[in-house]
Amino acid sequence: MSEQKAILAAGCFWGVEELLRAMPGVIRTEVGYCGGTSAEDAVYTKVKTGQTNHAEAVLIHFDSDVLTYKDLLRAFFKLHDPTTLNQQGNDVGTQYRSAIFYFDENQKTAALEIKKEVQESGKWMKPLVTQIQEAAPFYTAEEYHQDYLQKNPNGYTCHYWRE
Repeated sequence: MSEQKAILAAGCFWGVEELLRAMPGVIRTEVGYCGGTSAEDAVYTKVKTGQTNHAEAVLIHFDSDVLTYKDLLRAFFKLHDPTTLNQQGNDVGTQYRSAIFYFDENQKTAALEIKKEVQESGKWMKPLVTQIQEAAPFYTAEEYHQDYLQKNPNGYTCHYWRE
């Protein structure tokens, strides 16, 4: 097994986590906050205001022998609308932005390549607004957010697979 990790933000982390966790090759997921400037601000009561610059994100540990990083990114672009700036469904604010947080130059190159591939595919009529930025510290969200839709099967999500 060759374990790697990725951090992806695509709106409310509950639905993103639920879809990604079921993918073959995903070892485990964790929801949290990434992209902000302060650890003190990485708590839900502050992040939900949109004032901390953190995005609700999912840390994905995956077996790259089963699921490549590029294929994970292709799935990422199918589970949300990457053309809506700071919004997914009813969730609005910078904390719900579309972002890929890369760990190294290989991930950055792959992210730029897949974003271009998706944009040129014609799948989306509007330009992709997905940010590609270096991974900032990832702060684990509060326990009640972890595995939220497993604990609350009828809970809110605006995420689904798009073809």
